[in-house]
Amino acid sequence: MGLRNGLGLVYKPFRLGTKRQGLVANAGGKSAMKIDLSDVEGRVLHGLVQEASGDIVIRVDASGFITFASPNLADLGYDLSGLLVMPHIADLAEPEHRDALRQFADQVFAGQSPRGWLEFPIIEAWPEDDRGEHTGRNWFALSLRLIKSDDGELQGALGLLRSVQHKRSLEGELHSRAVTDPLTGLANRHAFCASMRRHLAHGGGQTIAVFAVDRMRALFLQFGQRTADEIMWGFAKFLEGMALPGSELAQIDGERLAVILPEMSSRLARDWAEDVVRTFASLALATSSRGPRLTASAGLALIECTVDWTLRQAELGLVMARAGGGRKVAQCGDQGYGAAPRSNDGIDTVGVAAPGR
Repeated sequence: MGLRNGLGLVYKPFRLGTKRQGLVANAGGKSAMKIDLSDVEGRVLHGLVQEASGDIVIRVDASGFITFASPNLADLGYDLSGLLVMPHIADLAEPEHRDALRQFADQVFAGQSPRGWLEFPIIEAWPEDDRGEHTGRNWFALSLRLIKSDDGELQGALGLLRSVQHKRSLEGELHSRAVTDPLTGLANRHAFCASMRRHLAHGGGQTIAVFAVDRMRALFLQFGQRTADEIMWGFAKFLEGMALPGSELAQIDGERLAVILPEMSSRLARDWAEDVVRTFASLALATSSRGPRLTASAGLALIECTVDWTLRQAELGLVMARAGGGRKVAQCGDQGYGAAPRSNDGIDTVGVAAPGR
C-alpha cells in the first residue's frame, strides 16, 4: 500500500531490515518505474519526507509494541533509546482514548481497518513546561498500514502520526462562537435553552431570572448603538459579579440577560434579584445632567413544563415589572405572592398569577 504525495507520486513503503529498499513512482496512473535504493538512500529519503511533512513515522510489531520511531517523536518528550521495554502504541493516548486506539490497531492487524485516520489526544512525556504547568492536550491522527513478508507472514505495521491540533483548535473556536454572545462573552440563547432542557430532564424546579435595563429602546434612539452596546456590556459584567456560585448566565437577545439560579427557594431567589436591581441602580449613576440614569428590572419563573413555557413566564414577569415604571421584580406562576408593598428602598416586588394552562 503506497503513500501519495502532493505531486501524485505513490511511494510504496519499504521493508525495514532488508539490504535494498524499493520505491515505485506512479504519476497520474502511467507506467511505473521501480528504483532500488540503498540503506543510506532509504534513510535519507525517509528524512526528507519527515522534514517536509512534519509527520512522525513509527513501526510497531505484530503485538502493537513500538519498535521504531522517527527522531521527531522526541519533540513530544519520548526517548525510546532510553527505554528497556518499548511502549505499546495505545500507551501514547490519554487514558480515556486508549481502548479506542488499541481497538483501531487490532482491526489493522486483523485486516479489518477502515480507510482513514484515528484522532486522539497524545500524552506528552514532558510532565511540565518551563513555567511548571502541564502542557495540556495535543491531538494527533494515526494511520497504520500492515507489513508482511514475501510469504505473507505478518511482521507488524508502519504508521504516520500527524498533528491535528490546529484543526481541533479551530473546531473549538467555532463551537465557542456558536454558543457565545460576541458582545458580552456570555452564553447565547441557544446554549441557555440547551441548559434548561438538561435541568428539565432531571425534574427542573430551579428559578430563572430575566433582567433588562429599563427604557433600553429609548436609550438606543437617544444615544446610538455604540452607547447601547456599552450599556449592555457593562450590565453583563455587573451581573457576572453579582451572580451566585453555580449560576448560569446568558444573553438571550439584544436587551435581555438571563440567569439560572442554583437550588434555592423562591423567596431567596426574589431577594437576590431585588438586591441586583437595587445595587445596579445605586452604582449606575449619570456622569452628567444630560447622561442617562440607568435602572433595571427582572422577571422570575420556575423551570417547569417546557423551555418555551418557562421563558414566556419569566418574560411576562419582566413585562409587568417594566410596565410599572421599572426598577421592579415580578414573578409569574406563583399564586402565593400578591402585590407586595413598596419597600423602603423604592423597589416594588409584584406577584403575577400564571395564566390558565
